[in-house]
Amino acid sequence: MKKIDSKIPEGPLADKWNNYKAKAKLVNPANRNKLSVIVVGTGLAGSSCAASLAEQGYNIKSFCFQDSPRRAHSVAAQGGVNASKNYKNDGDSTFRMFYDTIKGGDFRSREANVYRLAECSASLIDHAVAQGVPFAREYGGYLNNRSFGGVQVSRTFYARGQTGQQLLLGAYQSLLRQVNTGKVTMHTRHEMVELVVIDGKAKGIIARNLETGTLERHEADAVVLATGGYGKVYYLSTLAMGCNGSAIWRAHKKGAYMAGVSWIQFHPTCLPQHGENQSKLTLMSESLRNDGRIWVSKKVGDDRLPNSIPEEERDYYLERRYPAFGNLAPRDISSRAAKERIDAGFGAGAMKNAVYLDFSKAIIAQGVDKIKAKYSNLFSMYEKINGIDAYKEPMLISPAAHFTMGGLWVDYELMTTIPGLFALGEANFSDHGANRLGANSLLQACVDGYFIAPYTIPNYLSGELKTDKITTDHPAFAEAEIAARRQLDRFLNTKGKFSADYFHKKTGKLLYEKCGLSRSKENLEEAIISLKLLKESFEKDLLITGDDTLNSELEKAGRVADYIELAELMCHDALQREESCGAHFREEYQTTEGEAVRNDSDFCYVSAWEWKGAQQPPELYKEPLTFESVELAVRSYK
Repeated sequence: MKKIDSKIPEGPLADKWNNYKAKAKLVNPANRNKLSVIVVGTGLAGSSCAASLAEQGYNIKSFCFQDSPRRAHSVAAQGGVNASKNYKNDGDSTFRMFYDTIKGGDFRSREANVYRLAECSASLIDHAVAQGVPFAREYGGYLNNRSFGGVQVSRTFYARGQTGQQLLLGAYQSLLRQVNTGKVTMHTRHEMVELVVIDGKAKGIIARNLETGTLERHEADAVVLATGGYGKVYYLSTLAMGCNGSAIWRAHKKGAYMAGVSWIQFHPTCLPQHGENQSKLTLMSESLRNDGRIWVSKKVGDDRLPNSIPEEERDYYLERRYPAFGNLAPRDISSRAAKERIDAGFGAGAMKNAVYLDFSKAIIAQGVDKIKAKYSNLFSMYEKINGIDAYKEPMLISPAAHFTMGGLWVDYELMTTIPGLFALGEANFSDHGANRLGANSLLQACVDGYFIAPYTIPNYLSGELKTDKITTDHPAFAEAEIAARRQLDRFLNTKGKFSADYFHKKTGKLLYEKCGLSRSKENLEEAIISLKLLKESFEKDLLITGDDTLNSELEKAGRVADYIELAELMCHDALQREESCGAHFREEYQTTEGEAVRNDSDFCYVSAWEWKGAQQPPELYKEPLTFESVELAVRSYK
């Protein structure tokens, strides 16, 4: 079995990032104009990286499939962004944030990466404030904080329920500044369809112009993928309809390893599914759990209105099972606890697939105006969708597929197993282990783009100055373009009877049932067989209307083809990990009380997978995880 080098710097944990920066290679300002970088994705990770590198003097080509960088899905992370600034003087520190994140990920992430995330968090808040991000403030003008799941301090900075949107506006204005200087060339409505690898290095992409259908060649000295997560593989998820995993999957098929792909987070605070024809689910911010209490009736199949159920007949099950953290238990634990109550027959709502999130006690204690100041846009959104005033009646919430802890394997420099190919934000696996704590997603995306990539990418580019310049006339570009064209033609010529959405729904339903909130050996083995059959059906039964120009159905087909293959890898990953950890809950490995049982002696490693071909099983590589600054412990929130 091969070894993979994570390139963790030497020295004590607190010194590793400074040691790296002190020794990182630099590029002379006069030489930076000779180098170019492609950045795919314009969310927080992509925009911040593109703006930061352009500010240094590199030539950047920025790509997004939306009509504007502002459409990136980072806007949907509503509740806040974490930073260990200890403004509340309640015991927070860089080490405590590091430990909370390591523990929250169930000890399945690298110490060095996680400590760097906590270390850089304080700088992010100062940077965002300088950009004009309107964080909430206390009366005296200090920035305010609230708490999120899995922690016992207040370290989450927020802008009402619009934190992701406001942070993205800050990154967007930085990006547009560089567009105006000419250092960034924007390519909106372009989708990456192939990665170009020359002499083992990432040297460009093939992009499809989504308005004309034209395939375009773009070369660069390095390529950055900041394309978000693949939670939409479940079809019903909190993600926007256009979100996809194609960029990282195409890179995977060119040699970039995927890691931790079955570690999928189900958000506990989502609006429940209300019908079979629904295309997505709506996320309600986890910040609501600061003041909302979660409960179900103690009576199976209770059809009474929630306000008519007496207090003594309510089961505040998170407070009962996890008294130390209560309603702020981590997302994986909270989601599984909700599923357990729903499956046991205590679910609420018309489809009995939800639990209650109740603000009545908080409103009595604080007043309705205080609750409105914190959450008014979320309450308004809930009423607009459901026609219910949550100031007077509890919200209905349910777990839903949300965030992917897995992604492309990257080393400490955020470089994949393909030299010159970097992955930032949710597109990589690096910081969250088997479960992500709330408000760490915005943090990782920003830290990767603003504070890490601007050091690690130049360190790589310094070695490219002396190499021969690659042009799009290179045969590798022609080969990649032909492969992309061949796939598009195959979709258009299949002439089956089912749409891409049909296969997407089939894939998602299969994953929800077999590789969702819980998994078992039997279900995973069945899922792998079923996905192989679904792929065969997709290849002969797909029907795409229209032509190869402006055609959203053709776009979907490519994304769904990737999802079916990715889903199979997810099941392989979940099958080989014979333990329960974080969001990966194997039914065979649990306590009598239904808590996860981790196996540190056999599975304390990152699972990294190599693509071996369409008809071949993937090959597993193991990156051992060593813990020098924390002790492996049973993850308890009781």
